[in-house]
Amino acid sequence: MTGIRCMLMRGGTSKGAYFLAEDIPAVPSQRDELLLSVMGSPDPRQIDGIGGAHPLTSKVAVVSPSAAPGVDVDYLFLQIGVGEATVSDQQNCGNLLAGVGPFAVERGLVAAGVEQTTVRIRLVNTNSHAVARFPTPGGVVDYSGGTAISGVPGSAAPVVLDLADTEGSAGHGLLPTGNLVDVIDGVRVTCVDNGMLVVVANAGDLGVTGHESVAELQADGALLARIQSLRVQAGALMGFGDVTDTLMPKTTLVAPPVDGGTISTRTFMPLLPHDSVGVLGAVSVATAVLLDGAVGHDVAGLDGDQNQIDIEHPAGHLHVEVDLDASSDRPRVRRSGVVRTARKLFDGTAFPR
Repeated sequence: MTGIRCMLMRGGTSKGAYFLAEDIPAVPSQRDELLLSVMGSPDPRQIDGIGGAHPLTSKVAVVSPSAAPGVDVDYLFLQIGVGEATVSDQQNCGNLLAGVGPFAVERGLVAAGVEQTTVRIRLVNTNSHAVARFPTPGGVVDYSGGTAISGVPGSAAPVVLDLADTEGSAGHGLLPTGNLVDVIDGVRVTCVDNGMLVVVANAGDLGVTGHESVAELQADGALLARIQSLRVQAGALMGFGDVTDTLMPKTTLVAPPVDGGTISTRTFMPLLPHDSVGVLGAVSVATAVLLDGAVGHDVAGLDGDQNQIDIEHPAGHLHVEVDLDASSDRPRVRRSGVVRTARKLFDGTAFPR
């Protein structure tokens, strides 16, 4: 049995297998077959692989040296189905992005700095860019530290992510329908894309508070049916055709904050309630919140002319910074930023079936 070099890492509130592109097949069909086998899909428990039996822990990062000017490494994100034999490159993952810089140093793709290392990353899925900064005292990645993020026990070293070119990541602009607000099934929604396609709706318009637990949301079949209807119709309005069986767009319900944040959120991916909130999804929601007249702006606890948004989610808080130029009819995003953490869990050899 031939094994494949693999590093399992926690990135943000997700967990995934990180591979060098040179260690896995370049042909997508062969690559996908291998990754499904390594992760143990399709099987709800992924009992015969290294997957974690949940979409948040069934992820893959493929990293390689970049040929793009001013870029150190390319990062391809692949979402591996759990109960289904699917491999999707339709979206980015901002959580696994937090581990790409440290992984690149660990694999020798980028030389470590004496105290801190900066890695310039191209997100292959959408051809957007990020800069990751993290501590490397003595030229070695240090995963320990005092930064805590909601949804992860304990604390670790901070990974500061600066995001660029994420506006309109799917190719249809920051506001993919061309409108600040659309009405679908009688519900006002804002369709926004600042790194992730998200349909933002007020929770109250769908008959919930927006403060429910994940279990309560998952048990509400009528709510899930309405969310599916919203996202399918929104996908058509955004120019993506029939999105019924795709992962995008995600849907986020927003509500007034209850724990000192800017806004409360409940996110569905696409119909499974998220245990927290995705990084790039949060960046997109924060962008909508900052747009006067967009869904979310009216219920957010905004304090004047701010660009730092504290997003409440089922596991706690996520702080997002969006530098937005909303002075014209066509708002533009200058940059976005977020702080995550990452940790190496094992480094070794994974064996496919």
